[in-house]
Amino acid sequence: MTVGNMESATLFDAGKKGRGLKASKELAAGEVVFAEPSFSAVVFDSFASQICHSCFRRQANLHRCAQCKFAHYCDRTCQTACWDEHKKECGAIRKMGRAPAENVRLAARVLWRIHKDSGVVSDSQLMSVSELEDHVNDLSEEAHVQLKADVSTFLEYWSHGRKKHSAEFISHIFGIIKCNGFTMSDQRGLQAVGVGLFPNLCLVNHDCWPNCTVILNHGDQSALSSALHSQRRIELRALEKIPEGAELTVSYVDFLHVSAERQKKLREHFHFECTCEHCSQHIKDDLMMAAADSEGNKPSAEKVKEVTDFSKECLAKIEECRLQGEYNEVVKLCRECLEKQENVLADTHLYKLRVLSVASEVLSFMQKFSEAAGYAHKMVEGYRKLYHHNNALLGMAIMRAGVTHWHAGQIEAGHAFICQAYGILMVTHGPNHAITRDLESMRTQTEMELKMFKKDEAAYHSMRAAISSSGGSIKDLSRKK
Repeated sequence: MTVGNMESATLFDAGKKGRGLKASKELAAGEVVFAEPSFSAVVFDSFASQICHSCFRRQANLHRCAQCKFAHYCDRTCQTACWDEHKKECGAIRKMGRAPAENVRLAARVLWRIHKDSGVVSDSQLMSVSELEDHVNDLSEEAHVQLKADVSTFLEYWSHGRKKHSAEFISHIFGIIKCNGFTMSDQRGLQAVGVGLFPNLCLVNHDCWPNCTVILNHGDQSALSSALHSQRRIELRALEKIPEGAELTVSYVDFLHVSAERQKKLREHFHFECTCEHCSQHIKDDLMMAAADSEGNKPSAEKVKEVTDFSKECLAKIEECRLQGEYNEVVKLCRECLEKQENVLADTHLYKLRVLSVASEVLSFMQKFSEAAGYAHKMVEGYRKLYHHNNALLGMAIMRAGVTHWHAGQIEAGHAFICQAYGILMVTHGPNHAITRDLESMRTQTEMELKMFKKDEAAYHSMRAAISSSGGSIKDLSRKK
């Protein structure tokens, strides 16, 4: 599918939800409904020197713009590709003496793009950017104070541009960004590094159990000529078979919250009350807050409350230690919390899953793979009972579990998890995404190792031990075959 092709989706009146998109033909799981380049996008302030401002890839030794000294690029090719978008920003940063916050920079980029190309940049764009909802009137008093401060900063920044705008119109642009901005990840899809505006994507309504997912696909940025570089783009992909005429939906929040918490998040950030089936019927809330049931022996309500409160406090401490890099303390707290939760909270309880996730991730970072693998396995089993079978976050969790088991020398489980993750991410990310290509490579390698293991288990482990002691990588195993 070419970028901007909207043949598979149609704009319609979605009633109380406002505008929406529906399928104009039957769609298969994994099919790209449409792809769309960003109207405008910026790198987060915290990653300004670590992420290329053109292709949003994480790279070492980025080239810095010599004029504003703020924007960073992979090389001259990426800088040339981004110059048309950066040149006004570059001048404004130099004259202001500093780069403003990311939302101010994005608002400015949106307005510069509107001035250059109008609010509609292609025949496939279904609505002008300025026509998108802003929900400014729905903001809290505190949010209005922040909005006023942002507008003031914007006016200082924009004073170096020629065309002036009213504070009301600038507030409208900020509101559009707050409600419709899409978080953009690095090339591996593992960390949010920026935010962009995608007008057609903004028209896809929310459902906590959606039939579509959104993925940022950076495409091929390896061409020497910047004119051949792919645009930053999202792909809307079908998670399951979608009949013609059905509304296309995505989830604005992670499903792993009870319905009341998801509704609260949606009200606060997107200003609507979710009435989807999973919220209305509180589907899976019972699993997310379930008590353990060991052979019919359930803990008392008092015990469940005690451990739940303890887990909540412990998770706050875990996060604090994690942010400070105190990983040994993180592991200690996780072990204590999991011991307390044993036979009290079910394996699908959100607090247990959150502790398991942190424990497996931190232990993997510390290269304590055997213990990490045990926690990762439990986490994945809980996730399977809660997430949609083609949820991208489930696929990523299974992938991490596979890699952890692989590093732990548990090749059979590692290969199985990697194959399962590959099946999910082929639907959610497609065959050309960097992370899917990585998984394909891992699947091939673990398959070869599995054959070695089945042929001679002792020889396989002996070879792993020899490679590890020599400072090599488990990837060297396939070369030794």
